[in-house]
Amino acid sequence: MDQLQLTDFDLDQQLLDLPGVSLLIFTSLGCSSCRWARQHLPEQSLPLDRLCWIDAEENGGAVQRYGVFHLPAMFVVRDGAFFGPLRTQMSADAIVTGLGHALATPPDELP
Repeated sequence: MDQLQLTDFDLDQQLLDLPGVSLLIFTSLGCSSCRWARQHLPEQSLPLDRLCWIDAEENGGAVQRYGVFHLPAMFVVRDGAFFGPLRTQMSADAIVTGLGHALATPPDELP
């Protein structure tokens, strides 16, 4: 699975241009759940084209636009359309189920 590191400067352009399903994940070095996610999510068999990581400490603009209040925070984007936050546990089964629910809703524009 592809992985990208995004910033305030390239976040919108990348997400609008990327085909397929992306999981945008806000993390921080000081967050133990975030470190677990960075280490284990890429190894999971998830129906995603890519994981897009963004450091919440260094990208306050994106944190504010996406309304991030806790870390890690996950959001679903498919073909440039925003399918909202993914509020689920960090297990492969929970993420797969959450993705199915998120992608079944009408899309919105990126924040």
